[in-house]
Amino acid sequence: MEQQPIDYSRKWYVMAAVAMGVFLATIDGSIVNVALPTLVRELQTEFAVVQWVVLAYLLTVTTLILSVGRLGDMMGKKPIYAAGFIIFTLGSALCGTAPTVYWLIGFRVLQAIGAAMMMALGMAIVTEAFPPPERGKALGIMGSIVSIGIVVGPVLGGMILSALSWRWIFYVNLPIGIAGILMVARFVPDIKPAGKQRFDYLGAFTLFVSLMALLLALTFGQQIGFTEIRILALFAIWPVFLAIFLMIELRSSQPMIDLSLFQNRLFSVNLVTGFVTFVSIAGTIILMPFYLENVLGYDPRSVGFLLAVVPISMGVIAPVAGSLSDRVGTRPITVAGLFVLLVGYYAISTLTIQTSSLGFILRFLPIGIGMGIFQSPNNSAIMGSAPRERLGIASGLLSITRALGQTAGIAVLGALWASRVAYLLGVVPQGGATTAPASVQAAALQDTFSVVLILVGLALMLGIWGLVQEYRGKKMPEWAVNPSQRQ
Repeated sequence: MEQQPIDYSRKWYVMAAVAMGVFLATIDGSIVNVALPTLVRELQTEFAVVQWVVLAYLLTVTTLILSVGRLGDMMGKKPIYAAGFIIFTLGSALCGTAPTVYWLIGFRVLQAIGAAMMMALGMAIVTEAFPPPERGKALGIMGSIVSIGIVVGPVLGGMILSALSWRWIFYVNLPIGIAGILMVARFVPDIKPAGKQRFDYLGAFTLFVSLMALLLALTFGQQIGFTEIRILALFAIWPVFLAIFLMIELRSSQPMIDLSLFQNRLFSVNLVTGFVTFVSIAGTIILMPFYLENVLGYDPRSVGFLLAVVPISMGVIAPVAGSLSDRVGTRPITVAGLFVLLVGYYAISTLTIQTSSLGFILRFLPIGIGMGIFQSPNNSAIMGSAPRERLGIASGLLSITRALGQTAGIAVLGALWASRVAYLLGVVPQGGATTAPASVQAAALQDTFSVVLILVGLALMLGIWGLVQEYRGKKMPEWAVNPSQRQ
């Protein structure tokens, strides 16, 4: 069975439909981040528990996303994407009704199942809808949609928290979700994959166990200690099942992940550097509301506006960077983005209890600009490396680096910050790190972002290495990226 031809004349309608799902997912995530301090008070819980409102969502997304990407390549992307839209919207409605923090965490898991179905396939659908010379521009625009959602989220979240119950941060998704479902049904083409394919159940299971062990170790480790025997056992399970997964994939005729994609070293560089940037940005976003409220004393509405600096700058820069990468190549643009990010993280490592709102904005701005420069060309390079019949799994790999990076960033940087608070204070504060004196919280934040600065510096060095390799002409041949080209 031959592959269906693509009707590129419908590309903007397809993008609009997919953008609704991306917008829905991003506005929800950014609203929840701003609401965490409010949820601590309203649901009478503490920081370690309320983090699970975010972490349970990310755990579910991360463990499911590659399996969903593979299913999209097998069954077609539209029905899975549309079903994910419906599940996410239903989950949003249920989150708004949650009577306790534990019910909220449970409904966030349902929401995340729908999000995994959308996140795994959104980039693949857009990549398929646009011709290769316009891919960077298209993914740059999608990056702007993400930024718009992130901008609207904190601002709208701050306004809702000031005037209404926190439950409305979930109810606001309902009209967007209904409109998006109708748009997907109307505009996204139902392209059937070529040939009969089998799902790799054993590979999916071993990958699930490996990822879940890693994620649980990261999340529980910050509460009970990373040297505790159960955490060490989870860290041991992770590489064992990962090795089993890789052996299964190497022997399978229809694997979950086509490992030949990784024979292209520059493809791997893109995934690794992307992962580092998401670790950094997730840890930043999870800690900033507590800094702005607890240390500087801003109200939720002001916090929302101040946090909008990063997504606004990302939204402005991303389409420009994407279009530029279509003309001059992705590698130089991604390296430039990593350099600007390095400047930004150095700047926010100097935040203090006296920092003004203007000082915060000027320090935070390079992070948004750097992410805007980096992300669109990096996404374009990853998606451009995959053949059409593997776009779902390539989109899944891209999404899993984002989700795993976010999970690791929240868990590890959150734990690092809390541990630095306890060290500087000389005792673990009763009620958690957020109850420590403002000066101690700010000093711990400086230490935390010094570590982030090192991570981004290493990513920049790796990006420069990739740039040198590209200029030396040491790229892998086409058949290493696209097995269908092998003679």
